[in-house]
Amino acid sequence: MKKIILSILVLFMASNLFAIKITAVRTIIAEEGFQMYIVVEALKQLGYEVEVTNPVDYVVAYKIIAQNKKDMYFMAANWDPVQKNMLNSIGRENLFIGGKYIENCAQGYMIDKKTADKYNIKYLNDLKDPKIAKLFDMTGNGKADLAGCAPGWACGAVMDYQLDAFGLSDNITQNQGEYSAMISNKIARYNSGKPILYYAWTPYWVSGKLVPGKDTVFLQVTHSAHPSLKSTKLSNGDDYGFAINTQRIVANALTKNHKDIAKLFEIMKLNVNDVSGENLLMAKGENKEKDIVRHAKMWVKQNQAILDTWIKEAKAAK
Repeated sequence: MKKIILSILVLFMASNLFAIKITAVRTIIAEEGFQMYIVVEALKQLGYEVEVTNPVDYVVAYKIIAQNKKDMYFMAANWDPVQKNMLNSIGRENLFIGGKYIENCAQGYMIDKKTADKYNIKYLNDLKDPKIAKLFDMTGNGKADLAGCAPGWACGAVMDYQLDAFGLSDNITQNQGEYSAMISNKIARYNSGKPILYYAWTPYWVSGKLVPGKDTVFLQVTHSAHPSLKSTKLSNGDDYGFAINTQRIVANALTKNHKDIAKLFEIMKLNVNDVSGENLLMAKGENKEKDIVRHAKMWVKQNQAILDTWIKEAKAAK
């Protein structure tokens, strides 16, 4: 009897010895919660408990992840390559970077299709003409008002770099602030029939409100100019000034010691259209945290067969 009790005690101590605390770092982009909670659900099926932080900015998120050495922290919204410099500044040796979780994430400059067609505007560089730039003036200073990125986002630095490289700094002002508030103003302006200029990305709910190809168009650039990429030209020859991004799961280096979790982060894949669809539900009012959690659990339920293969492969790696 004593041997049995002792064996149970040893097993209990061993299981707790190797238990790991996992925390999901929530970004300030509410629409990135869906993809995060899917990872949380997968980790739970793998046998782990997961906590979720309050929303934080990307820069803070990366610091939280990199600086924690004892417990595992992860974020499911590393934008590659737009956040390349963020990772390099923190030190990639302090991080674990997963596989291609969400592919084909486009980003770039957009204007309303009506204005594009009327004035034959195809390139951001076309705004070098003061008359064209003035069409998008919202403040009366003669310069186009571009709804850009929130302060601290990598895309904002890229746009500042490009406006300078293309000689457009005197013609375009990148307005930076809370993105959803800026884009709401653009939507209201569009609905009143006025020209709009803004930065956007997919997946995001804006593309459900201002549909590319129908309501709006992406502007190209005449040549590549990027602070960290030699070329932003796509394989078909188009150039929107930004590379097509892949979203990856990024965690602290501790992940490398847990082969099952590392494998899970490497093999998980989520279709960009699934994210856009969920984001549209949020735009229609299902935007509370409980709604986002419900959306994620619904996706898991509908794709359980896929999760089963992930879990099986992850356990095999352990």
